[in-house]
Amino acid sequence: MKFDSYHPAINLIYFTAVTAFTVSFHHPVYLAIAYVSAFAYSVKLNGIRAMVFNLCLIPLILAYGAWYSYYNHFGSTYIRQNFIGNEITLEAVVFGLVIGVTAATVIMIMSCVFAVFSSDKVVYLFGRVSPKLSLFLSIMLRSIPRIKQTAVRVNVSRRGIGRGCGQGTILRRLTNMVCVFSILITWTAESFIESSQSMKSRGYSLRGRTAFSIYRFDNRDRCFVVAIFLCLTFIAVAVAFNQTNIYYDPQIVMNRVTPVSYVFYAVYGILFCMPLVLQIKAEILFGRSSKGIDHIEVM
Repeated sequence: MKFDSYHPAINLIYFTAVTAFTVSFHHPVYLAIAYVSAFAYSVKLNGIRAMVFNLCLIPLILAYGAWYSYYNHFGSTYIRQNFIGNEITLEAVVFGLVIGVTAATVIMIMSCVFAVFSSDKVVYLFGRVSPKLSLFLSIMLRSIPRIKQTAVRVNVSRRGIGRGCGQGTILRRLTNMVCVFSILITWTAESFIESSQSMKSRGYSLRGRTAFSIYRFDNRDRCFVVAIFLCLTFIAVAVAFNQTNIYYDPQIVMNRVTPVSYVFYAVYGILFCMPLVLQIKAEILFGRSSKGIDHIEVM
């Protein structure tokens, strides 16, 4: 029942749609829904590390908003002057924060993509269209967690000889970090070469080569596709009614919120929360089945 157990084409359609909406819609309500949903789903998939990473993005958002308002001058709501005498406006500050939140949301969505998409899904989706592209994407997706694991192993091994990233003076630590980074670059290049030669020796680049896949488009996938396109239809109506537009120059102007607007907000939230709900539901069902098995064993 988890979202990653659905057909790879559904995963691709969903993440493409939510990423496009996140980049296109600068309306604060839609942006807040996307940000909160991406934050919660990434934490659900990747655990405490994702939460720490997502929280670290917040100061970067604020810093980008401050930088943007300092060097981009538009709007009519004056706040103050910067150190070179240019005006800082409320519209520039808000739009800078909007861009920062949008970038942070896309980053969190991409972390979910890396957690959901495995190399076999990439090969299945792009193998027939472009075998070389699918090979490159599968190697890249597989190499990201391996690079992280290799960095930890290299740092632990160097720590044994007193050359870890957290040992010595500040200059020595920087030197050790550069050495670890150099080792990772060399290892990554060698890994890519070995992987490409291995796949080539298996006949991956031959014309007409097929790949085994276990994915079947069943009734569950059809129901989910219907739900996605139903949400997309409502969102298209919202775009047609200008419910997703907002202007930041020269003033912050958006359409009046009506009862129909809340319907669009709800549908947008349902679309973005679908994977999270499926993940929570699957974990609840798994917990109940595990308790039933334990009860049977006790009996």
